[in-house]
Amino acid sequence: MDAVTAPPAAPRPRLAWSTAVFSLATGASRVLGLAREMVAAYDFGARGRINAFTVAFQLPNLVRALVADAALSSAFVPVFSELLERGERKRAWRVASSLFWLMLLGLGALTALFVLVAPLLLRPFHPVDPGLAVGLARVLFPIVALLGVSGIVVGILNSYDEFSVPALAPVAWNLAIIAGLAIGVPSVHSANAKLYVYAASILAGTVIQVLLPVPWLRGKDGRLHVVIDWRDPAVWRTLRLMLPVTLGLGLINVNAVVDTFFASRLIDPQLAPAAIDKAFRIYMLPQGMFSVAVATVLFPSLARAATRGDMDGFRGTVALGLRQIAFLLVPASVVSAVLAEPIVRLLYQRGAFSPHQTTVVAASLAAFSLGLTFNGTMLMLNRAYFSLQENWVPTLVAFGNLGVNAGLDAAFYRLGTWGIPLSTSVVNVAGSAALLLVLRRRLGSVEGRGLARSLAGVTVAAALAGAAAYAVWRPLDAAAGRSFGGQVASLVAALVAALLAYLVACRALRVREIGTLLSLRGRFRGA
Repeated sequence: MDAVTAPPAAPRPRLAWSTAVFSLATGASRVLGLAREMVAAYDFGARGRINAFTVAFQLPNLVRALVADAALSSAFVPVFSELLERGERKRAWRVASSLFWLMLLGLGALTALFVLVAPLLLRPFHPVDPGLAVGLARVLFPIVALLGVSGIVVGILNSYDEFSVPALAPVAWNLAIIAGLAIGVPSVHSANAKLYVYAASILAGTVIQVLLPVPWLRGKDGRLHVVIDWRDPAVWRTLRLMLPVTLGLGLINVNAVVDTFFASRLIDPQLAPAAIDKAFRIYMLPQGMFSVAVATVLFPSLARAATRGDMDGFRGTVALGLRQIAFLLVPASVVSAVLAEPIVRLLYQRGAFSPHQTTVVAASLAAFSLGLTFNGTMLMLNRAYFSLQENWVPTLVAFGNLGVNAGLDAAFYRLGTWGIPLSTSVVNVAGSAALLLVLRRRLGSVEGRGLARSLAGVTVAAALAGAAAYAVWRPLDAAAGRSFGGQVASLVAALVAALLAYLVACRALRVREIGTLLSLRGRFRGA
């Protein structure tokens, strides 16, 4: 066990406030994302041609993860922040401009290539309708180039501790897609045309998501301009850092492609891919609200501490992030597993979405929930390595996870559709353990005793919250029935009971994150 180290001198209220604001903005986006999925589930269900859409979206999403968006931003922020920290602001913006145009040109060419070879790429999946899947993939591939330039814009804003606007951009993305589904789908008649409307709405929403944060670059101490400076070492350093980040984050999405392959080829091509995707969308709600928020807000602070060589501050920030993620995600994991079926039924079961589909998606959600906290832990630990510019460590762990995931998929697919999410959860546990062990050796300490003590208290409190949720939901569900209002009443009551039980238990067990929560309450009152 690690020796106990002193906590940071202050509870870091500014970071906690930024995390809370980012969480609210991201939470709004995730809630709208669920609304989007509810509309799509009503229109398409989870059986049939929607599975061609799910397969078609996997490849653009994989390429996006490999060379755009989060991968680029994760490599760019440490370099840009380091230049700002050293006072080289003019150079920092020149580097940002160079990377902006390199991404736009390079990813534009890559998008064109993938549009041409889409039939070859999709053939191994044996989608429900191969022609439809290829056409949908071609509509969706341009999001790769768009999100590549977005990674630069978001990275700049995050380096200036500006998190709210980038977090709100996906809100506009979801609203555009919901509008497309609500207005466009009823205006066409064939099933294929409806899916093309869905794909076109995603592309239009991505354009809005990219453009929305751009005005907030004004007022900073520089601007993006047309230049490609090949000779600047910082440009090449960003690209070199991007390679392992690309592989690391991309391999996570390769796992999703492997999962889709097993689901489509070996389980049920008419249901399994879409069912897993529907469960994943619910699973991502607490992930996006909490772990993504914590990791994103703390990332610039980690990068600055690493640049200054402040390892005490770096360790404290990593430990702070891990404790906050556990505090927020462990109860979310337990409650989403306990209430998986009523959650899925309330969100999806209407229109083309049948009760049988609810059962399959709920089992997948429960299996995903087992790895929720560990997925958030990996996200935070990856940011720690990116800040240290030791990006090959998470990449090597991701390579290991890829092999483990494929092996577990091959073993667990016999369990049915939920075996694939179970494989993902086990991989998250293994990946978290490997990253934490290596980081502990690198830093000498990650405040292990404090983390273990906090995790133990949180786990006990979360178990009580899960018990309270089920104890309240079961009789209310029987009494209120399965009308929409009855389902809302029983589920909301169960969630409120779980929240109260969790907070009371954490207070009684003296979980230290309760103090941070109370300080946030004071900040919100002041605001």
